[in-house]
Amino acid sequence: MNNSVAGFSKLSKEDKINWIANQYFSTPSEAVALLKNYWNADEKIQKLHDEFIENTVSNFYIPLGVAPNFLINGKYHTIPMAIEESSVVAAASKAAKFWSARGGFKATVINTEKIGQVHFIYKGDVSKLELFFAQLKSKLFDSTENITRNMQKRGGGILDIVLKNKTNLLPNYYQLHAAFETKDSMGANFINSCLEVFAKTLKEEALAFESFSEEEKNIEVVMSILSNYVPNCIVRAEVSCPIADLAEKHIENPQEFAAKFIQAVQIAEVEPFRAVTHNKGIMNGVDAVVLATGNDFRAIEAGIHAYASKNGQYSSLSHAKIENGNFSFWMEIPLALGTVGGLTSLHPLVKLSLEMLEKPSAKELMQIAAVAGLAQNFAALRSLTTTGIQDGHMKMHLNNILNQFEANEEERNLTRKHFKHNTVSHSAVVDFLENLRK
Repeated sequence: MNNSVAGFSKLSKEDKINWIANQYFSTPSEAVALLKNYWNADEKIQKLHDEFIENTVSNFYIPLGVAPNFLINGKYHTIPMAIEESSVVAAASKAAKFWSARGGFKATVINTEKIGQVHFIYKGDVSKLELFFAQLKSKLFDSTENITRNMQKRGGGILDIVLKNKTNLLPNYYQLHAAFETKDSMGANFINSCLEVFAKTLKEEALAFESFSEEEKNIEVVMSILSNYVPNCIVRAEVSCPIADLAEKHIENPQEFAAKFIQAVQIAEVEPFRAVTHNKGIMNGVDAVVLATGNDFRAIEAGIHAYASKNGQYSSLSHAKIENGNFSFWMEIPLALGTVGGLTSLHPLVKLSLEMLEKPSAKELMQIAAVAGLAQNFAALRSLTTTGIQDGHMKMHLNNILNQFEANEEERNLTRKHFKHNTVSHSAVVDFLENLRK
């Protein structure tokens, strides 16, 4: 079968759906009905969704949940979380309630610097290039004045531009490495626009620089692009309390729990196989908030995991210690978030999420997302070091299994009753349902 198609992007949405249905499905009408079933009944909202990306045929829903009782820097928040994984929202809520009775979470933005680079090839005398850049730097600032004017009014703009010699990595490879402050905007478009002007100015000024030879004047710009690695855009989230205050239903011996919890963190600090899963748990919380607030979770993921490797080996993002009878648990992560621009003013549920968070600044959103990640990590480690991770997770996952096998209400009630005191596993639930149906 030839599945290629010419001019697909020019087809109407109806024609795109019909082509897909007829090309790939044995019952095309069912595929068409399913895709259309997920359209928004409000034509205005659906048109908005259609225009977010290209070749839109339907909407792909992810549940939007909320985790209440987050006490952050003395103020309570109800945090919106967009995620499809069972037990994440429940675990975050449980951790929030636990720490709200123990002083809550503390969060601090350490820095908000973003990075962009012009990557270029220069074949010539390095000392001449350095002399050229010394004269060029002020012109780079001047050349972007029309782009940076409004950002500067908000207290942002270009912080610095440096020339970086990377010829030890690749022959003739150099960078213009620029730092930016973008305030409440994530700033990708602003940064990339500045960088493209830098590149144009770099090439034009090189042609006019008298000390360069003809070959040296011919600087080749490879690309101009922001970096999603932002090691100077850092937020810290932390919790602490006297060890005795850790006591609760599943923590009868707080000293023993704290020691075991710290061991679990230390294992993630030294063992990459564990660190990846450990950090994935953190991202369950962070990504859910990032997605709910219309930010780019792929950029956040890439930057945070790079940060986890900054010392040469992938390691835990979170850390824990006992000091002077106090238990402390904290992490510092890079988070380049925005609360203006992009989807924040377009997607109705993103606007709702930001309003639920009382219209936070970018710094406040950094704190909230980091706290959600730390709470998720605490909940996972508490389960791992006490009852085990599957006890709570599989009970939350039980609904998914029942839905998969289209259990009726009576079957659901009997299954939930049975597994209230029995271990939940996919095979055990299937066996129980099959026996019921006999």
